[in-house]
Amino acid sequence: MHKITLDAHRGLQGPYTMAAGLAAALVPGAAPELVAAHDIELRAVAPALNVPVRRSTLADRLPQQERILIPALLRTLRLANGLADFVRDHLDTAGALELRVVNTAEADPTDIELLTVLERRVPALTVVREESGPPHPGPHYTPGPELDRYRNEGFHHAMAEAGAALLPTLPQGGAQWWTLLHRTTTALAALEREDEARDLLDLARRVGDDPKNLATAAYATAMLLVRHHDPAKRDPGEAMEWIDRAVALAGSLTDPRERAFHLGFDLNGKALVEVRLGRFEAALALVEEAVALGERELAPAHPIHRLVLHANRAQLMAQAGRTDEALIGYGTAIAMDPGYPDYYLDRGNLLHKLGRTAEALADYESAMRLGPPFPEPYYNRAEIRFAAGDLDGARADLDRAVELDPGFGAAYVNRSGILAGLGEYEAARADAERGLAADPRNAHLLAVLGQVEAAQGRPAEALAAYDAALEADPELAAAWAGRGEVAFERGDHHRAIADLTRALKLGETAELLFNRAVARRAAGQAGQARQDLLRAMELAPDDEDIARALAEG
Repeated sequence: MHKITLDAHRGLQGPYTMAAGLAAALVPGAAPELVAAHDIELRAVAPALNVPVRRSTLADRLPQQERILIPALLRTLRLANGLADFVRDHLDTAGALELRVVNTAEADPTDIELLTVLERRVPALTVVREESGPPHPGPHYTPGPELDRYRNEGFHHAMAEAGAALLPTLPQGGAQWWTLLHRTTTALAALEREDEARDLLDLARRVGDDPKNLATAAYATAMLLVRHHDPAKRDPGEAMEWIDRAVALAGSLTDPRERAFHLGFDLNGKALVEVRLGRFEAALALVEEAVALGERELAPAHPIHRLVLHANRAQLMAQAGRTDEALIGYGTAIAMDPGYPDYYLDRGNLLHKLGRTAEALADYESAMRLGPPFPEPYYNRAEIRFAAGDLDGARADLDRAVELDPGFGAAYVNRSGILAGLGEYEAARADAERGLAADPRNAHLLAVLGQVEAAQGRPAEALAAYDAALEADPELAAAWAGRGEVAFERGDHHRAIADLTRALKLGETAELLFNRAVARRAAGQAGQARQDLLRAMELAPDDEDIARALAEG
């Protein structure tokens, strides 16, 4: 077994100090096609390696002031999973590796997250963590390109730490101070440290008088109030006051292009507040205004700002049922930046909803191909594969979704149902219980658990699970149907008929009609049973079981 030792102290290189060392050790001996397949991840963690660019987005070619999209906190999990795929595939040919990592107590959270993913996902890798190691000075931050990297890549912990270190050293109210303050508050908000972000914004209002930056601070305050990770601390009413202030300040700017950019930004923010207040038409009107302003005053500059507005308008149009216009909007955003994966996912979801599954599949697969891996496109493709009867393909996609994010609860719901349908009851139980540990009142998981308990001969436990599912969601047809089947097996035919009738009111299927017919025959209701069978035959004319039951009278 090959062995390497790496130092993770963030004082050496900041975020991904350990990852950069690992990439430097493995990339020279890796297959070129494997390196190319993970170019985004490798360039993000080890820019000094100069890995050739295979995939890129519009942002990579724009000046810093036009790069307005800030990655979400989960961006680093995507990078970690892409790196885990790279390490796993490389070690499949290169052989097992023992990775000793020292100074983990001083590592940036990006390296700790990556180590956790590597330990979980790469069988040929043994990780030995050591909290201590050679001493190094703490991180030394200076304004400049490295802070741009933290912002652009979504290295929020480092950005927040840099802001805390540098802001007190800069003249308050100066251009450099304002830029760093905005970046720091954005990072704090992403880390769910909204109270600290609000304190900085309040400080900025006390010491600053520049209307452009005050508008940005007012916008940021409004976003804290509508996006706070604690729902109890959200306040769309107060957010509206702040966003109105931002709009007024932006509208007072004298430079026409500067005014158009900041006003469009703030109108888009006000639209989000309107959405939180349930006023979708007002939100759509605001985004329409922002789109028109951007195309009239800014084009062809600020393309990311403008494509985000087109995508947001498309999302609101989809919610309003204006699906043709929504598809055009998503198409516009994608055409402006074909290398950005997220809008393919959004358009794919709309196409899937419209029943255009081939086009939806193409969009999901584009999202998979264009960026570091994330679970949503696999989960969504699994739904299409399941509906088409491809259980193996659906299960593989759900396996991938859970591999990428073990906390992706919806994947456990769907996978447990597939496993139960395949008769793999212990695996289905494990998924249901894992999902219920995070979401104890998930009606779908409780219904799957009921199905498993019934199949394994525990009717009392099955009824308890179905009862819990119906308490959580009285409109869940699968739980009514499952409870009816258990009642029938226990000889309670009238209870079975009642439960199956409730299920049928929620969605008529040939299977449910057939099962109710069986229960009605057992209860002596032959005429009603025949009516159920006749209706079932209309829905499934080729079903041999229904035909046989009708022939038997």
